[in-house]
Amino acid sequence: MPVTPALAGESAGCTDTSVPLTVEEQRLDDPVPKEILERSGFGAVASDFTRALCRADSFREARRTAERQGQRLWQRAVERAQGRGQADGDLSRADDRPLYWARLGMTAALRQWKPGFALSDAQRTALGDQLERSSRGQDAIGFPGDEKKDMKRVLVTGFDPFTLDEDIRISNPSGAAALALDGTVVRTKAGPARIETAMFPVRWADFTQGMVERTLRPHLPEVDLFTTVSQGRPGRFDIERHNGAWRGTFPDNDNISASGTVPVSDPATQPQWTATTLPYQDIVSAPTGRFPVKDNTEVVEIPAGENEPVTRPDGPTEGSTAREGGGGDYLSNEIAYRATLLRDRLGLDIPGGHVHTPVLEFGPGNTDPATGKITDPEFLENRRDIVDQVRSIVRVAAGTDSAESRS
Repeated sequence: MPVTPALAGESAGCTDTSVPLTVEEQRLDDPVPKEILERSGFGAVASDFTRALCRADSFREARRTAERQGQRLWQRAVERAQGRGQADGDLSRADDRPLYWARLGMTAALRQWKPGFALSDAQRTALGDQLERSSRGQDAIGFPGDEKKDMKRVLVTGFDPFTLDEDIRISNPSGAAALALDGTVVRTKAGPARIETAMFPVRWADFTQGMVERTLRPHLPEVDLFTTVSQGRPGRFDIERHNGAWRGTFPDNDNISASGTVPVSDPATQPQWTATTLPYQDIVSAPTGRFPVKDNTEVVEIPAGENEPVTRPDGPTEGSTAREGGGGDYLSNEIAYRATLLRDRLGLDIPGGHVHTPVLEFGPGNTDPATGKITDPEFLENRRDIVDQVRSIVRVAAGTDSAESRS
């Protein structure tokens, strides 16, 4: 089993390198993540975390370490993306990939950590859960109090990079947008809006275990608008009108597939479809940026009384069974389905739904993963334009009549 470079120097201490890493963590041995970490100044994150774990003398102290260092990583990534703090390395500040690879170094360190006290499997899992929440900003969502009653509240989520076996250099503009927007205020037609963000993994298991609902449930009742965001089609944004209760077969970042009905609590009341309440007509008609924004109503369904799936350009028909929402049948559709189902089960009358960004593409001459560079001028321009347009879309959505302040 390969040992990550970040852990190799610690292996003589409290690290057991015989413990296998996940498929996702094993990719840390590739030259690309090493370059991303070194050129961003995040190369020492995992080894620093390992040393801190080695000093922990109890489960309680280890949990504090996972929480503190996870929060520190998230805050560092946000500050870097927003041009604050020290700019180590020559990689663009706007890059989401250092956070992704540094977090994996930390989870690998935790997996191979050999503590000097008894630690059960359940406790190690709890430490991993804490590290994931903290390093993704999921436990740092906080909106202004009563002193800012006129401030709208907007919650936005992003995703890790994915399809890494096709091109390990890949970035995810939804993650870059989450880092760029976290804690910022935008001016809308209806007044200022505060944006809080969080990041989610591209792993079926985390969604099955309820990560989306645990993160969003405390905050949806207090927001004026929410949108989940992910990377979608080349050259266009999509506002996905319908979300389906079906997982496809495409593997996640651990190369695991989990096809079937989206597993949620109380499946007996689970609908086959949920719908966006984002002001999609206002969004698609507004000049938000260089990429076209589409109101996407297409779904794939099995019509009532039939057995074969068909594509419907104008949304699902009565009594049909979902096979693809507007956002397909991958985790982008699932986060949209879970978030909007949670909205409906909480009885909330707020705008919420899913935005698909364009695919973030490398420039001509840099498209071969085997020989390409980790960045280029067109890649930087594309990411900047996508992130700016996400901000504009949020501004338009938060400034409409449907997003009246709930203060």
